[in-house]
Amino acid sequence: MSIVVQKYGGSSVADPEKIRNVARRVAKSQDSGDQVVVVISAMGDTTDDLIALAHKITDQPDNREMDMLLSTGEIVSASLLTMALHKMGRQAISLSGRQAGIWTDNSHSKAKILKVESDRIIQELNAGNIVIVAGFQGITAESDVTTLGRGGSDTTAVALAISLKARVCERFTDVDGIYTADPRFCAQAVKLKEIMYDEMLELTSSGSKAMHYRAVELAGVYQMPVLVASSFDDKPGTLIHGGKSMEVRNKVRGIAHDLDVAKVTLTCVPNNPGIAALIFEPLAKAGVSVDTIVQNAFLQDTTDLTFTVTRNEIKKPWRF
Repeated sequence: MSIVVQKYGGSSVADPEKIRNVARRVAKSQDSGDQVVVVISAMGDTTDDLIALAHKITDQPDNREMDMLLSTGEIVSASLLTMALHKMGRQAISLSGRQAGIWTDNSHSKAKILKVESDRIIQELNAGNIVIVAGFQGITAESDVTTLGRGGSDTTAVALAISLKARVCERFTDVDGIYTADPRFCAQAVKLKEIMYDEMLELTSSGSKAMHYRAVELAGVYQMPVLVASSFDDKPGTLIHGGKSMEVRNKVRGIAHDLDVAKVTLTCVPNNPGIAALIFEPLAKAGVSVDTIVQNAFLQDTTDLTFTVTRNEIKKPWRF
């Protein structure tokens, strides 16, 4: 009997009927002979709603407290899905990130998984339970709750699949696979039957939302196959797996775009040695990820320096 890890996104569990639909799909997987572990996201726009609620309290919510707040969304989904399975007569149990043994560093709001201790999950599987794990969260050595950043449930699912030596990690969402471009913007986009880890990593790092880039990177390192498919139908999805180098097989695999970008321009920057370090080192220490950097030509010993960050980073107070 093999283990399958399934991940369901927020759109797949946005309301009670969709949660019942997911429960039926999970039960069907168990009936096929697999032991099933499910990683679940928060319902619909719950995370966005919680963020908005926090900002009604304060313009600058503390990152630790935001992690405490946002982690509740996935716990609600996990509990409700477990109740739906109980209603169907299935044995199931929900676990928080801490109960599932997901240990992270202490980088609140963008924590990285350090290790997974999956003994509790294995114990529950051997007892005949379907195990529902709250995604997007973990615990530090100091017992503080952390979140893995937007899309972090993908990373939770892949990490659990690797720890449990699962046969496959299945990611179910509201699209039925990986396309050559975003079908919402490009009607000519074509669904791919399969894609290599390196190719998928290029797409996700360039803005594709089909899967979180850290999850793809982790899957590639441990050669964990990932199936991306729809939770609303049984159409064949796209398999992300190993293979030949993308330079050998394809020059262009797909096109990605990213709308979550803010541009920052610093004017009249002195042309002094070490000025770039004075600008970017404090940002790095604050956990701000800088992407594209463009420096204009010098004019009278000064220049303009432009770089990009994600939109949520631009709202944070920066001090140089």
